[in-house]
Amino acid sequence: MHDALVSESSGLLSSYLDSQVMTSLCFAYYCSGHGYGHATRVSAFARHLKGLELRPTIYIISSAPQHVFEDSISVGVTYRYAEIDPVIIQPVAYRVDRQRSIHALRSFLSKKDIVVQQEKRWLLSIGADCILTDAAFLGCLAAHAASLPSILITNFTFDSVYSYLATSYTDRLPSGSRCRGLLLDEKEPDEPISDEDIRDLVQQIYQGYRCANFLVRLPGFIPIPSFFASFPLPAPSWTDQEANKLLPEVVHHLTKSQAESELHDIIHFSRTATPNKCQPRFVIQAPLLVRGITTLPESVYTPAGRSRFLLSIGVPGHLHDPDETKILIVSFGGQVFRKPSSSRGSSTWLKSTTPPERSFIDCQDQPNADEAWLSRSGNDQIAPHTTKPTAFLAEGTQYPNVVTMVDAKLTTTTSISSCDFDAMVTTSPTPVKQAVSELEPQLLPDSSWIAVVCGMSKEQWAPANGEDGLPDNFFVAPKYVYMPDLTAVADALLGKLVGKS
Repeated sequence: MHDALVSESSGLLSSYLDSQVMTSLCFAYYCSGHGYGHATRVSAFARHLKGLELRPTIYIISSAPQHVFEDSISVGVTYRYAEIDPVIIQPVAYRVDRQRSIHALRSFLSKKDIVVQQEKRWLLSIGADCILTDAAFLGCLAAHAASLPSILITNFTFDSVYSYLATSYTDRLPSGSRCRGLLLDEKEPDEPISDEDIRDLVQQIYQGYRCANFLVRLPGFIPIPSFFASFPLPAPSWTDQEANKLLPEVVHHLTKSQAESELHDIIHFSRTATPNKCQPRFVIQAPLLVRGITTLPESVYTPAGRSRFLLSIGVPGHLHDPDETKILIVSFGGQVFRKPSSSRGSSTWLKSTTPPERSFIDCQDQPNADEAWLSRSGNDQIAPHTTKPTAFLAEGTQYPNVVTMVDAKLTTTTSISSCDFDAMVTTSPTPVKQAVSELEPQLLPDSSWIAVVCGMSKEQWAPANGEDGLPDNFFVAPKYVYMPDLTAVADALLGKLVGKS
């Protein structure tokens, strides 16, 4: 399947281009800076393309930090930092700040035409043959301005994301619930944006995607209105607003063959430019791209490989035995955990950002539920890394075949954002009065667990936890950590991953 997809894609590209020497192809790959998933997927596919016999020249253009693309850079891909898409503002990993996100979008679009012209000149200067994008609309616009074909590789587009900010569905606790265990950012209520306020902004994004010549659609897709005519924007019209679920007719559309779906016509290049050389728009349904674990010098599934890997991320040897130690990956992105107090007499919630004290009785409708307080951090985004990347894997270690095609469901990813976590209070099924006296704040179930936190540095912990830094049994994953290996050694993952059963 993997070879078939590559073969089909290469054949389609050749229909766009007159070049008889495929080894001279030059691709510019635009990658959204919104989150870890776009970047790792782009890097994996770019690395695979570099491994083909045709050995194309590939540039990755993104606002995501350079180190995320290290596995493709190591085989000759060139990285270029550029602000090529707007930012979704998330005060916590699972919450979008609608007002600030629209403000950021409006600011970006005010500079869009200038950036498109800059990218056009750059594309012509490098002799680009084709543009790939996941899923930055500006790449499609720049390609069209330069009279170059563009290929959208994604399972969603950001026009629908921004359009959905107008949904009437808001983050709220269930009606009648007295449990305040999950504290959403109450200082800034989740309020819909009116469709009138964002319609023109969203239309600009939509028109950018309309310039794409064809779509490589990845698993886990939602309606892509710039290609499929069946379900136009606004995105809230695709859902039951009360239940916050896709309408049955939308689900049916997503499950039927793409051959049965009506596509929008191609937008041709300007009359003064060379006419489009490609055939009408069409869609390739692609399998999922995944990265395999490293196998040399040892797989992490072997005792030696597991120990080698855990030592490389700072976990001491006495915590390597899987029968004695369980590993939790925490992957919300940039979050800080506060140390719980070690004694009952001083087990109060820490610092001024913690929510008001609540009694145990406030959660009596869910007496056995763990309670985790979340509050907003002042740092919503992590600035791009500017230091020169170095290889994370030890000398002699070989990267795995980073692109494997499998038939599977694709999980969605989130932007790198920041939030503060206070201690978790675990409760037991004992009577309320007894439970109150036995409450002890803790972050992990027991001492047999350790946590590896992704998306931040040790230095970011100091303001919340003082000189001691990390809570007990917590470790920060290096920024160059190879996530498939980390996932392979873990027993559980805590993060914002949404899958389809």
